[in-house]
Amino acid sequence: MEQHARVAIIGSGPAGYTAAIYAARAMLNPILIEGSQGGGQLSTTTDVENFPGFADVIQGPWLMEQMKAQALHVGARLVNDEITAVEIGERPFRLHGVQGAYSADAVIICTGAQAKWLGLPDETEYRGFGVSSCATCDGFFYRDQTVLMVGGGNTAVEEALYMTNIAAKVILAHRRDSLRADKVLQARLFANPKVEILWNTALVGIEGDPVAKSVRAARLADVGTGETRRLAVDGIFVTIGHTPATNLFAGKLDLSPTGYIRTQAGTTRTSVPGVFAAGDVMDERYRQAVTAAGTGCMAALDAEQWLMESAA
Repeated sequence: MEQHARVAIIGSGPAGYTAAIYAARAMLNPILIEGSQGGGQLSTTTDVENFPGFADVIQGPWLMEQMKAQALHVGARLVNDEITAVEIGERPFRLHGVQGAYSADAVIICTGAQAKWLGLPDETEYRGFGVSSCATCDGFFYRDQTVLMVGGGNTAVEEALYMTNIAAKVILAHRRDSLRADKVLQARLFANPKVEILWNTALVGIEGDPVAKSVRAARLADVGTGETRRLAVDGIFVTIGHTPATNLFAGKLDLSPTGYIRTQAGTTRTSVPGVFAAGDVMDERYRQAVTAAGTGCMAALDAEQWLMESAA
């Protein structure tokens, strides 16, 4: 049986739960379909030290549980399902999930974006314990230490420059002999005395203390010769970009060249009236929990206003 709601929210995490809280308080009877990873990326993040309101380090899964509990408390309906197809060409919009079907007068997309990884076994073992994909999220833990950045595009260079304000030394390893990043960013990187660049170098392994769960060194390989060496580092940042979860909306919404949902300036409105996007799925630049929550709030308010206008 198809479930109907005035507002359907696809995906959880800070954006989804915040949208659900605001939509429920606006009496919009929202239904939130949590997706395959309830709580989003923060559900697999350990220490969170930059979310406002907490003087002490908190745990990502705990924060997501608190947001979920608040959404339920104010009356949002939460469903453990994953949407596999959408019909947003006409209202009511229809969403097809593994467990059921849903319809809504407005839809808020909060499906997020996933960091790209190299696929190394050790990378998974130490993820969150010395291996990260976000310097602005985790860089604070490496004050006055040595870190390795992996990548050669804008993301890698921007994150490396950010880490020069925190770490004692920043080493950038790139598989090629030139960077893909913008020339202005490259100039800043080359001019920074804290930065060392390893050309034609690939990360092939990670050494760490399995008991203390901390990284000790990176195993690097020369791309041309295959020769490997050990490099002592305190942390490793895999900065090779993110992939937004927008496969469901290809050909149905206006997407950027990199696959992010485009929204109207200053709003969360997409190219389809009544469909809104919040969080990392539309934010290629910041990708922070607090900004995701902020756009979740915006999406709920935008949806409320649009529903009022469309009913007039």
